[in-house]
Amino acid sequence: MIPRLEVDLAIPARGSRQRVRSIHRQLRQAIIDGRLKPGARLPSTRAFASEHGLARNTACAVYDLLLAEGYIVARAGSGVFVAGIAPKHARPTGRGAVRVDDHLRRQAERFCCLRLPAIAAPSRIDMRLGIPDQSLFPFDVWRRLVGQALRELARIPGSYADAGVDGRLREAIAAHVSFSRAIACDASEIVACNGAQQAFDLLARVLVRPGRTCVAVEDPGYLPLRRVFAGAGARVAPVPVDEEGIIVDRIPKEARLICVTPSHQFPLGVAMSARRRRALLEFAGRAGAVIVEDDYDSEFRHGARPLDALRTLDGGELVVYVGTFSKSMFPALRLGFLLCPAWLRPALAAARAISAWHGRPVEEAALTAFVSEGHLARHIRKMRRVYSERRTALLAALHTHAGGWLKPTACHAGLHVTALAAGERKLDRLVERAHARGIAIDRIGRCATLPLKADGLALGFGACPERRIEEAVLTLLACAGGRGDRPRRASPAACA
Repeated sequence: MIPRLEVDLAIPARGSRQRVRSIHRQLRQAIIDGRLKPGARLPSTRAFASEHGLARNTACAVYDLLLAEGYIVARAGSGVFVAGIAPKHARPTGRGAVRVDDHLRRQAERFCCLRLPAIAAPSRIDMRLGIPDQSLFPFDVWRRLVGQALRELARIPGSYADAGVDGRLREAIAAHVSFSRAIACDASEIVACNGAQQAFDLLARVLVRPGRTCVAVEDPGYLPLRRVFAGAGARVAPVPVDEEGIIVDRIPKEARLICVTPSHQFPLGVAMSARRRRALLEFAGRAGAVIVEDDYDSEFRHGARPLDALRTLDGGELVVYVGTFSKSMFPALRLGFLLCPAWLRPALAAARAISAWHGRPVEEAALTAFVSEGHLARHIRKMRRVYSERRTALLAALHTHAGGWLKPTACHAGLHVTALAAGERKLDRLVERAHARGIAIDRIGRCATLPLKADGLALGFGACPERRIEEAVLTLLACAGGRGDRPRRASPAACA
């Protein structure tokens, strides 16, 4: 197929002496400006002449000038292409350099500093944080439901979907929250969104006054959440975490938003104690603060009785509950929700309409059916067994091979185990060596801004098959430069 030259050319009248030079200058400027990209294939001289009503000799003369100056290259048997490297003397023409306001430049630079590190690619043994095993997801069912949604969409007039989201999806989410976390809620309290990250962004848009609002976050904690609020201009205050969760006495009195992961603290893995939950709610009540409860992988409990969600204990005025389907289904889905107080829901729904304008009707319809037909509940039950077995295998391997220097924290939920390291080991170097050997892991210190009593490793088992877990622990031990201290007689359950 002959490529079409998508450049608007002003062709001088037939007989003009400047015809060749004018077309040559316009094409050269298009290459310099980047409108014709390096490597782009140009039409043949015959096709170019036919498209623009030129004589073939005129087209050949234009191409010859560009070839002589190095702007295009001819490849025998292939055609003519824009040169891969623009000539050194090429300079844009037109107006001189302009000066953008310094305030705008500083604002743009501030956001560059908030950019998150690149997400590590999957490795031979994937022990990254928060990655579920999507190979076990029933994609055949999902494909059928997506196809069904597309067929329904084809039968209705074309329009942009309402960003408020179909009420059937909100009803399905309310039923899911009731099943998975025993939270009594109504569909009218739900705001659906594109994953937990958009949920945090909506809260920042609605509740943060730039330069004024103080947002308390757990430290160590979830960096993407922290940077959303920092990007909105909030004063972010890191608050240390201990074995009972966030230390309420260390929360600044001026904090008006408090972000926590009470069911499975990220990344330490501990659950917030009942005593600490009451203290946090009392603090928020006195300060008039809003608590953001990120319940990111609470569906996967491992043995211990789940504590009531802060949302349940609150009664519906102070706590905004954030949930996501990325862990219970698959990460690329990017659908989540907020369960919010009545006074806040209209503002969050309006903020979503402003930022997203329209919904994602195909995925949302498929998710509604997936939840309503019971597929999500069945998948969660299956994955609870799978993840519990992997967690047990990981704890046993740590106990047997690395009991002398890696001590797991008490965690009874989620897709990872955090193991604190004894001694002064350089965990950054260990992580690099592990990556070089094909094991993707991370350390908890990367999620902290305050000094840690002890650093450690966050070992995800969501995407790591049980048969590879012992191999991974032995490789980590080799990367640390030691064989570990093997305990004599103790139950692996003691590590839990």
